Amino acid sequence: MKKYKIGMYGGKFMPMHKGHKYCIDVACSECDCVYVILFCNGSDEEHILLNDNSLYLLLDTRKKQVINICNYYKNAIPVFIDVSKCRLSNGEEDWDAETPLVRKYVGDRLDAVYSSEPSYEPYFKRAYPEAIHRMVDYKRVKYPVSGTMLRKIKNEKEREKWIV
Repeated sequence: MKKYKIGMYGGKFMPMHKGHKYCIDVACSECDCVYVILFCNGSDEEHILLNDNSLYLLLDTRKKQVINICNYYKNAIPVFIDVSKCRLSNGEEDWDAETPLVRKYVGDRLDAVYSSEPSYEPYFKRAYPEAIHRMVDYKRVKYPVSGTMLRKIKNEKEREKWIV
């Protein structure tokens, strides 16, 4: 029997890397059902693509990666949420406006929200008060990688060893 009924793991996945895959592995091992949510068309994504439109950052590529990873598991469900209309007056993303879009999929009873980011805790407590924030490799010991780090690497071979 799994620890949790419903879990969620979301991100821009720019790019999808081994740290993301590991978090999905953990979530799928602990939950009966895991929603793997690709948030797309946000302001962060726009800024990133202005500087780097590499194939692995393009939306169609990221959607395929999420689908392929979810196909490894019987309990992972890929979800794509367009957040282009969820912006604050300054143009930045409004996570609170995104919450109802997530709730359409996960419902009112979410048991665990997965991430590797301690800074997300206040938002998760506000948006999903019934769920625990399950931190996975937040010190980046198992997989010392982040999307920001990978986007800074110019050597393709070096970058590819981390991309899923």
